[in-house]
Amino acid sequence: MVDHHHIFAALLILAASFISISAFSPPTTTIITTHQKTSQHLYHHTKLISKKTSHHLSTHTKTILSKTTSLQLSDQPLDDLSDERKSNLFQSLLRDLQIEGVPLLGCDAKEVSTLNAAIWTTMAELGDSDDENKACLVLEDIPLSALLAFAEDFTVLKTQQRLMDYLPELQRFSISVLGKGFPALIIETEARSEEDVDDAKALKAVESTFDQEKIVVASKSFISRVVVGLEACPYTKNVDISAVGLEKQGVVPGPVGYRYSPTTDACQAMSVFWNCICEMMSEPEPNLSSIMLSLPGIGMGSSDEAHKRFAAVVELVGRYLCLFRGDASFGLVHFHPVYDRATVHPIEKPAYGHLPPISWLRPILKMAGQETKADELSDEELALSNYQRRAPHTAINILRMTQVNAAAGPKSIVDLELGDGRVEKASGITLYSRNTIRMVDMGKEALQSALDEEIAMQ
Repeated sequence: MVDHHHIFAALLILAASFISISAFSPPTTTIITTHQKTSQHLYHHTKLISKKTSHHLSTHTKTILSKTTSLQLSDQPLDDLSDERKSNLFQSLLRDLQIEGVPLLGCDAKEVSTLNAAIWTTMAELGDSDDENKACLVLEDIPLSALLAFAEDFTVLKTQQRLMDYLPELQRFSISVLGKGFPALIIETEARSEEDVDDAKALKAVESTFDQEKIVVASKSFISRVVVGLEACPYTKNVDISAVGLEKQGVVPGPVGYRYSPTTDACQAMSVFWNCICEMMSEPEPNLSSIMLSLPGIGMGSSDEAHKRFAAVVELVGRYLCLFRGDASFGLVHFHPVYDRATVHPIEKPAYGHLPPISWLRPILKMAGQETKADELSDEELALSNYQRRAPHTAINILRMTQVNAAAGPKSIVDLELGDGRVEKASGITLYSRNTIRMVDMGKEALQSALDEEIAMQ
């Protein structure tokens, strides 16, 4: 069994360091040992109950508690119960978990950002152990509908083989809402096989080879070369300040935050990402304009398999941001050393955080008034647009949508005619057409040579 004090320490660090959301006070995370009946808070104590302590209860008592709880839940729908009855049932369920030796982790998260940060951090800690594990995350200030949405979507995710082939660590997990109606999530992991144990050790060894300082230097070199030098984003004038030139739209320039994690694990990558979201929500734009999150351990290398791993992890990131409408507040831009939009799902439709489909580039050029370029450029030349996103390692640029909307303008979304009667909504027509032409003008040899130099910096 994983060290439950380790989970507690990680969650407490998460709460103290990152989770401070707008007007809400910073949430805290506690390990619950006693559930007291009150109208406002059901838990107060922070002492961890151990398996040894639970053995002091008689087997007869454990059986009665378990049977009583299951009968109550099956015989009476929760909606028909009084608040007092629900509270008693909740306490009974939590006592059953304590008897099992399951750690009860309480977090006073009030926003979906802190909810996701708490869930994925707990999953990362549980998944770090080779053994089977189980924890209960109590979230009394989060609407039950949000907990159900997360649990249901995670169950659906595990049936989607296209993704799970490249997110194998998630196969170990099961997530459910306690009693199907109480404000707590049960997170369980299966034990790793011997082969998986060896793989996990090998990946951990790789993580220790990354040098944060060198990773950030390489990232800044790419931004200086492509984002600033080639003006892939006209509102980033240097590697340290973004949102420059949008003052008339009410956007104040601010510093770019460079964040880093060497993790090779999808759950840990999600935890780091959501902590970045919490950090951006807690800081005003003049203090933190955007974040460049470097994840060199995700999708390492230049193989097709590495790119598929990268694509699966960043799709997971976008999936859970969009699940709770976080895409209305934040925009994402994804990078990888062999970024190839032609292999990102869905290939012929927009993909959150990615370039438009390659097949859209000719219509985009035509709409931007570049008819000659649209007719003359070869497919190979159009594919050079991928170099906008070919960075020395996997990275996610987290942007505030206030900045994105101000840069795009009020009439940025247009009807793009794709041919054969197909019309799709599209935006960024001028930017994408200009960047495509600039990549072609630079040429593949020069683009790849510069990228190789940045990869070597790491």
